[in-house]
Amino acid sequence: MVATVGDHRAEVTKVVCDTFRLDPALVEPDAPLEELGIDSKGRIKLLAALEIYYGVTIDLDRLDRFTDVGSVAGVLAEALGTRGSSGEALK
Repeated sequence: MVATVGDHRAEVTKVVCDTFRLDPALVEPDAPLEELGIDSKGRIKLLAALEIYYGVTIDLDRLDRFTDVGSVAGVLAEALGTRGSSGEALK
């Protein structure tokens, strides 16, 4: 079975909460990262945490897509080579 973006939202929420010491109950998938106190330096820290946690490489060019947990899950799905919500294969 192939994972989808939605499958990664809970995992990304956990990484966000662990990395920034946030209460998971306060992290909504569509809340802007800025509202969670995650600025541009924080997005780089999150990217590094995801790379370590999942053993993947994520291009810095993708960092501008780190706007909320859902979009981060989408970038992670691409990095893992899984399928997006549209069902097409992502690289």
